[in-house]
Amino acid sequence: MFRLELGDMLVRIPALLIAITFHEYCHGRMADYLGDPTARYQGRLSLNPLVHLDPIGTLMLFFVGFGWAKPVHVNPYNFKGDKKLGMLKVAAAGPGANFSLAFFTMMLQGILFITLRNETLFITANSFFNSVVTYNIFLGIFNLVPIPPLDWSKILSGILPYRFDYYYRQLEQYGFLLLMLFIITGVFRTVIIPLAYYVQVIMASIISPFLRLFI
Repeated sequence: MFRLELGDMLVRIPALLIAITFHEYCHGRMADYLGDPTARYQGRLSLNPLVHLDPIGTLMLFFVGFGWAKPVHVNPYNFKGDKKLGMLKVAAAGPGANFSLAFFTMMLQGILFITLRNETLFITANSFFNSVVTYNIFLGIFNLVPIPPLDWSKILSGILPYRFDYYYRQLEQYGFLLLMLFIITGVFRTVIIPLAYYVQVIMASIISPFLRLFI
């Protein structure tokens, strides 16, 4: 049993690190593109997972199988143009990156399925690609939950009129508690997992016509 769990970890943890790292990197890259160099000065414009990992999130990664990274600090006052629109773009960059990475990984997975003749190599690669796709879709959807400090809360702040945004921001002090309730009460399993399945099905339906070109 331990060997199976260890083998599972050797596939899933790198996949999750890729999803988390790419998510945070794209937040920082978008902020930098909009004129805020904070992430660059803090060394966050890197695809090295070590610069993004949070100590507690890393422990959760090993013991629970799901973790989180340090949030990328952003100063919207450095943005060129509208600050609220800039924050919306930065917030959307993380989930957008995860969905994009899941899509292109699934496409590569399909091409390998068609072209790779080494069965053992394909089984190993397929297990890893499955984890990359799954974790990126999970992370993308999870960050669309409208609970601070998740990304959708920042997207909402960019959409809501200022008077409503002020009251919505008051939820930030209860964000961690709300997230724990979201997970402990089973809402995560009830909502996120089915949504992730449907997103994966939609992606597969888009990719399938393209893969027929390789058959």
